[in-house]
Amino acid sequence: ESSIEPLEATHWPRVREIFVEGIESGNATFETEAPDWEVWDESHLQACRYVAVNHGKVQGWAALSPVSDRCAYTGVGEVSVYVAADARGKGVGTRLMEALVKGSEALGYWTLQAGVFPENDASVRVHTRAGFRLVGRRSALGQMDGVWRDVLLLERRSGTVGV
Repeated sequence: ESSIEPLEATHWPRVREIFVEGIESGNATFETEAPDWEVWDESHLQACRYVAVNHGKVQGWAALSPVSDRCAYTGVGEVSVYVAADARGKGVGTRLMEALVKGSEALGYWTLQAGVFPENDASVRVHTRAGFRLVGRRSALGQMDGVWRDVLLLERRSGTVGV
């Protein structure tokens, strides 16, 4: 079983590889290429960055991005969870999500949200298991390879906030 550890800059080459696998799957993100470390680092919160490591090899990663610069949204984060192709179906995503939820709530986050392609059944399951609920479906939100794609909006509220 993999251990969950803080994501460090030294993990970036493997984290980037896993991100590229997600891009290539066609069901993980609208992104078409993985950024360099500096761009990724700047766009994700410094806290709540995790990797799943098994026998020294990173199997997946999770991180939070801010939803807005507005003060009212300081406790709202957007979730990213990616699992290496050869580690899928082994609970890696679930353990990463559990760490993300626990870490974010310890920092006072009251809402986690995620945009997931409806075709990404595994991601929908991981989010649902972690207490996310379907808020809505954003129809034809963006194009990928000339095809309009829907995105499910999923949300998890902490136990300290009323729904």
